Amino acid sequence: MSSPASVRVALAQINATVGDLAGNAQRILQAAREAFEQGSRLVVTPELALTGYPPEDLLLRPAFMAACAQHLQTLAEQLADCPGLHVVVGHPHAETPDVRSRSHAAPRRFNAASVLSEGHIVATYAKRDLPNYQVFDERRYFASGRDAGLGPVVFDVQGVRFGLLICEDAWLEEPAAAACAAGAQVLCVLNASPFHIDKHDEREERMAARAQATGCALLYSHLVGGQDEIIFDGASFGVDAQGIVQTRAPAFDPDSLLLDVTAAGAVSGPLAPIPPLEEQVWRALVLGVRDYLGKNGFPGAIIGLSGGVDSALVLAVAVEALGADKVRAVMMPSPYTADISWIDARDMAARLGVRYDEIGITPMFEAFNHALAPQFTGLAEDATEENIQARIRGTLLMALSNKTGAIVLTTGNKSEMVTGYCTLYGDMAGGFAVIKDVAKTLVYRLCLWKNQQGGLLADGTIGEVIPERIITRPPSAELRPDQKDQDSLPPYEVLDAILARYMEEDQSIEDIVAAGFDRADVERVTRLIKINEYKRRQAPVGIRITHRGFGRDWRYPITSKFRA
Repeated sequence: MSSPASVRVALAQINATVGDLAGNAQRILQAAREAFEQGSRLVVTPELALTGYPPEDLLLRPAFMAACAQHLQTLAEQLADCPGLHVVVGHPHAETPDVRSRSHAAPRRFNAASVLSEGHIVATYAKRDLPNYQVFDERRYFASGRDAGLGPVVFDVQGVRFGLLICEDAWLEEPAAAACAAGAQVLCVLNASPFHIDKHDEREERMAARAQATGCALLYSHLVGGQDEIIFDGASFGVDAQGIVQTRAPAFDPDSLLLDVTAAGAVSGPLAPIPPLEEQVWRALVLGVRDYLGKNGFPGAIIGLSGGVDSALVLAVAVEALGADKVRAVMMPSPYTADISWIDARDMAARLGVRYDEIGITPMFEAFNHALAPQFTGLAEDATEENIQARIRGTLLMALSNKTGAIVLTTGNKSEMVTGYCTLYGDMAGGFAVIKDVAKTLVYRLCLWKNQQGGLLADGTIGEVIPERIITRPPSAELRPDQKDQDSLPPYEVLDAILARYMEEDQSIEDIVAAGFDRADVERVTRLIKINEYKRRQAPVGIRITHRGFGRDWRYPITSKFRA
């Protein structure tokens, strides 16, 4: 009895850049040629691999859509010298206008996947289910293949019949069932699924359920890289017909996962591990910084180093992402800066080997106070004087950025963003908010984890990158004598738990109180969330690592009287 037909498949886990059509096409071409040389006869790229994801309003430009079509055709022709190879490419597709039809003013666009083989585009599939939640906004740009009357796409490679799905299609029953009804024995899913904590497990569980329901093996090709606030974590995988993950690519790195799949639903290949939570977040932050600066052409980064835990974490991430030679730390002591802050900041900068400068702000602070004294006569000191210090620092950092071209990385965490414990045009001044979606308690966990793992120090050894005292001392903005964060905020363990329940899980005030939290704390935190929306709207874009960050998936009105 002959063995079931088997096909070597490559899941091309590429790092695409939005709008870089020529560069993305070259990445696909290189991955396809390498896979062909290694015996693959099917290469599956991620969702919208040709354009990068999400291209947003670029899709509304006719010139962009025309360029996509041209690059896809050219790519097909360039692959003509790989006989028997099928390459599935994710791309946007505009239907050809029908001059006889007046049903719509412009051609409909589809989130599509085309099969390229023997120099031709042999089939095109249109995504059937369009997500419009969290960071997704696909109904703004695309029409559903189902609504347009476009059916499944199934094609044969060496006796095995493959069906196409695109991301959300595989989370729902109908598209996969339609592909199998059309004869598919293996499902190929093109994906651009944004990372958040524990998303790996959620994806694999849902794809395993889809494989079990259809009795088909499922191959999940996933994007990797940073795009503005969104991180794509790779970890492409293959699930056999019994719903067992048999092969997986590394997370957070470009890769081409080579696997073998049979018509009977068997899958085999290398199996990379899923990183633990702290490593997931760390690598997401590193990838986000590297790609934001690299893809946008910034020559380096500038960080206001305070001697506190938040700026220490951002500095450590930036050095790993960019290298010490592209990172500059600036300490800006005020009259209230403790000696240990100077000492710890100098220590950390020396450990990592970054350029370190100190610019004292006391003379500037005194000049501001002198200039404003007539206006403030009879008024007590308050947060105004604290904010002046933060804004002086922000001005200095932005001046250095203007002069050098390096981007300022802000150091505010999610707990501060949620409560407004940050200063507009002060510590919020900058171009990229690295830990904007990292709660304070997670900041500490990441610092401890990184020290346990160790990092490369300036002297060539592996050791703790963050001085221990930075982690253990009570957090303080050091904007007035003996200031501590907990003078103004609940303990971070309490604050972050309320934050998660109210902001990330949409629990009501009454729900949170019923869960055992002090009503005064809940009322205080939720009030701060509401009244500081105007600040968050003016904050720089930052990396999203939870399923709900302050960015694309948080769209609350600034002016609102509702509280519950």
